[in-house]
Amino acid sequence: MSTKLANIALRNEEDVVEARRQARDIATRLGFDANDQTRLATAVSEIARNAFNYAGGGSVEFLLENGNGTALEVLVSDAGPGIADLKKILAGTYRSKTGMGMGIIGARRLMDDFRIESAAGRGTTVTLVKKVPATAPRLTTAKLNKLTAELAKSAPANLLDNLRSENRDLLRVMDDLSRLNVELEHTNRGVVALHAELEEGNERLRQADQMKSRFLSHMSHEFRTPLASILALSRLLMEGADGRLGTEQQKQVTFIRKSAESLLEMVNDLLDLARVEAGKSVVRPTRFTIANLFGALRGVLRPLPVNEGVELVFEDVSGMPEMRTDESKVSQILRNFISNALKFTEKGEVRVSCRLSADGRSVVFSVADTGIGIARENVDLIFSEFGQVDSTMQRKFRGSGLGLPLSKGLAELLGGRVRLESEPGKGSTFSAEIPLVYQGEEAAALPSSTETRQPACDVVVIDDEELSRYLIRQTLGPGIVMVEATDGLSGIEAARQQNPRGILLDLRMPGMNGFEVLRRLKADAATRNIPVVIVTSKILTAEERDILDGQASAVLSKELLSQPDCGERIRHAIGYSD
Repeated sequence: MSTKLANIALRNEEDVVEARRQARDIATRLGFDANDQTRLATAVSEIARNAFNYAGGGSVEFLLENGNGTALEVLVSDAGPGIADLKKILAGTYRSKTGMGMGIIGARRLMDDFRIESAAGRGTTVTLVKKVPATAPRLTTAKLNKLTAELAKSAPANLLDNLRSENRDLLRVMDDLSRLNVELEHTNRGVVALHAELEEGNERLRQADQMKSRFLSHMSHEFRTPLASILALSRLLMEGADGRLGTEQQKQVTFIRKSAESLLEMVNDLLDLARVEAGKSVVRPTRFTIANLFGALRGVLRPLPVNEGVELVFEDVSGMPEMRTDESKVSQILRNFISNALKFTEKGEVRVSCRLSADGRSVVFSVADTGIGIARENVDLIFSEFGQVDSTMQRKFRGSGLGLPLSKGLAELLGGRVRLESEPGKGSTFSAEIPLVYQGEEAAALPSSTETRQPACDVVVIDDEELSRYLIRQTLGPGIVMVEATDGLSGIEAARQQNPRGILLDLRMPGMNGFEVLRRLKADAATRNIPVVIVTSKILTAEERDILDGQASAVLSKELLSQPDCGERIRHAIGYSD
């Protein structure tokens, strides 16, 4: 139910002005504030002018919705030809040289509700709705009757009075706009200052990140070299290279070795994570089968289970397609998942599986366990650097808190992602979705095989550190004829004279570094066909790896000298066989 407040016939320009005056008068009497009075008067004026200009006339009817003062409704009707491009006008896509349609868009923005009906040959009706403010006095029946009577008696003002009223409205609006411009100017100055502070802060962060990268690069050599030596020497002691150790000595050396392994693992994870975050981790795609990947993981992880009641199960993946991505990074992701699962599972199993994604373009690797599980609120924590959940088992198997963040970073580097499904007390399933084919750079070309001359010795070791040469000698074992060189020049000369089966070369040496030694060896016809294996503790940049690709037969970390199979790996790299 609606109550009619006033009605105006649109026959001439003065009637359009009167509709505007009446709209303001009614809005004032109903308790609208000055801004809403102006909005309503402007919208009614625009739509009434459209009716007069394009339809030759019409009417403006003011209604009070439901008769209880909840909203003012203005109906502007005409019997004209209708609006042919109404949908385009309402969508804002209509372009007119005469400006037709602009009044409709403007009026709609000024109202709380806006409805329009138009049909060809049957005219147009526009409904403008403005809600009465909640603070306005409540309209009783008596007040409503009085308002209607007063509006009926109100005489139309002359055109000059209306123009004066409109000018006052415009002056008030301009004053409001002026104040708004001042506020915006102050705000803009604040935004500019804040932007400058953010830029300065970002620059400090970039500098800090660069300093961190330089520090880690230096730390890698300083930490990894002595740690690799500790591990290698402790292995020699435990194997009784210089006599059997007593029970207590064996126990002490074991503690030393475990501590060094933990520290080296933390250093390696931290450096790997830093490289990924800095965008310096290079993806080297190769072709490999998932069956071979699982086979290698099974062999590497066989000694890892810490609870006798836990079984490590690798599902059959013989039907999976071949992948072309960085196998070492996929392996690292899975090793981190599996080692975590084994640590925090007291009984049951850790199951490693994979399947194709729904679109067939990725492989979803999953590691499911029956362990302690992870609460939902701790999921973000475990994927944060150094993030660890406080629990009895966590305290028992204290780690670096870097394995899972590193796995997440490596998966994203390969174009994939990681997910976790877990329930406390029922276990967890860590998944890594990796594209079958890496979409980045192509795999580096493998060095071509070449013929070699008859060697005079087995290996020439070029390394300025006596301890490293000693460890290599112990690692290769008896029966290997090894010639040692303490600098680059003497190493090159030894290689020319001895024509060895292979050369083991360190990169960081005083005077001539390993990169220059390698360049000269490959430039000399007498030594270019000798396999060169880089044995270093240096963390290589992408540019350094590019230099070594195609020149070195293999790149081994010095920390591998502590592994029992290191000697076999070196023999394999230089093509040595008994």
